[in-house]
Amino acid sequence: MSPSTPTEEFRTARDTLLRNRTDYEAARAAFDWPRPEHFNWALDWFDRIAEGNDRLALHIVEENGTERRLTFEQMRARSNRVANWLRGRGVAPGDRVILMLGNQAELWETLLALMKLRAVVIPATPQLGPRDLTDRVERGEARHVVVRAEDTAKFADVKGDYTRVAVGSGGTPAAGWLAYEDAYEAAEAFDPQGVTRADDTLLLYFTSGTTALPKLVEHTHVSYPVGHLATMYWIGLKPGDVHLNISSPGWAKHAWSNFFAPWNAEATIFIHNYTRFDATRLMAEMDRAGVTSFCAPPTVWRMLIQADLSRLETVPREVVAAGEPLNPEVIEHVSRVWGITIRDGFGQTETAVQVANTPGQPLKPGSMGRPTPGYDVVLLDPVTGEPGAPEGEISLDLSRHPVGLMTGYRGDEARTTSAMADGYYRTGDIGARDAEGYLTYVGRSDDVFKASDYKISPFELESVLLEHEAVAEAAIVPSPDPVRLAVPKAYVVLAEGWPEGEETAQALFAHSRERLTPYKRVRVVEFAGLPKTISGKIRRVELRAHAAGETGTPGVEYRDRGQGRGEGEGES
Repeated sequence: MSPSTPTEEFRTARDTLLRNRTDYEAARAAFDWPRPEHFNWALDWFDRIAEGNDRLALHIVEENGTERRLTFEQMRARSNRVANWLRGRGVAPGDRVILMLGNQAELWETLLALMKLRAVVIPATPQLGPRDLTDRVERGEARHVVVRAEDTAKFADVKGDYTRVAVGSGGTPAAGWLAYEDAYEAAEAFDPQGVTRADDTLLLYFTSGTTALPKLVEHTHVSYPVGHLATMYWIGLKPGDVHLNISSPGWAKHAWSNFFAPWNAEATIFIHNYTRFDATRLMAEMDRAGVTSFCAPPTVWRMLIQADLSRLETVPREVVAAGEPLNPEVIEHVSRVWGITIRDGFGQTETAVQVANTPGQPLKPGSMGRPTPGYDVVLLDPVTGEPGAPEGEISLDLSRHPVGLMTGYRGDEARTTSAMADGYYRTGDIGARDAEGYLTYVGRSDDVFKASDYKISPFELESVLLEHEAVAEAAIVPSPDPVRLAVPKAYVVLAEGWPEGEETAQALFAHSRERLTPYKRVRVVEFAGLPKTISGKIRRVELRAHAAGETGTPGVEYRDRGQGRGEGEGES
């Protein structure tokens, strides 16, 4: 008999993956995406597994040693109170809400509450400044914002008619702001007052692109909640696990591994908050919390191996990485000391994990694995666009539309049509497939690059540099960095009257710091002419090669003397 409710349908699909956790072929053969007409993950899944459940759902350890432990039942009750309170403040189904919090309990309970209210969540990192927030309020059409009390000043010049909620104000928020703490006085019983269509919009992610403005990636009440069954499978999570994922709130990877995947598996989410990364302290907390699965971006893995990994007494059963391919020496070092191999995964803000090395399967050096259950991955020939190429653009076959794929780019029909033309969703990434179906990542098909696990759009940084009167032209490319993988480097053509040299370079760095969030800031400047095509387009491929030391004569590089530390880790 087929499942009769959305909850049962979801559980059946999940349990299929759990039963075949280490049998890739069986999982691929047996798994079918649940495709309910109506589904609200917070109500139909989380609340069902949470009611009366005193197991730990969320465990947060602060840098000063203080802790927060919340059970599944407590999260259910607290999110109900928050939902009722927000409804009383005017949050209605379909309203856009900017959620800009750190790794704090209020983040999880507010996201659950907004799902229950059928509101549309716009996740945002607390690193954003007024310029970015103005864009999110305007293009996101935000009706409400929920932010940390210390970030309320950033909204002073952000125009708009939106409700302002401050978290952590101690009950006395700034003028014009509501105190989040009042939510705990609301009623605990929650009435949904309507049903949630599975294709209703749940999330709008602003993500970097090749244009000046970030894209708005739209996800529904199934595409991320249900889609991340694949992420659960990749990580290897099962009920009772304690999962640690290092990621900053506001980015898609946080929702992947710090929300949906672990709670799909009924696992505990463990968080260790820190200002500056300390590998020894992190391993001590992992031991104390009993972490069984660990996910981190390559930047963190590269910092971890600088420490004495043998200090970790109990190695997690599962260790994974996502963001970009890991250096072989990192994988080898961890394998030698911990006796376990880091497993790569590949996905995007637009999807859940599409390709991965899954538990119990043979790993090939340099490969990111095989398509996850529910995903049909094809390589499209970069010239003809035909499928079946040994190397080509990583794409998804839409004839079996995977649930874990975005609806599209909100407000940009042309971009959505282009990305999903001819029956395929094109990722913009190039990969190669071997005879056994293993895929190896080759690179981006456009100019977006990663720095410390953050996506960087050259056009956006170039636009900011061009605002400075000293800059006539500018091009941004990645410059290799031993820790961050890469940092943004600017090749600059100066306006007449401006001298090349340290003083001008530092003026440009100061300009960058004033206008860009930390992860986007220009770190290296070189004054040089820009190679161009006959049509006048900048040939960034040549600049990339020069920045990597592969071609040409090295020029004079200037580095930012005023840059800060501790930007954190971010999006996958």
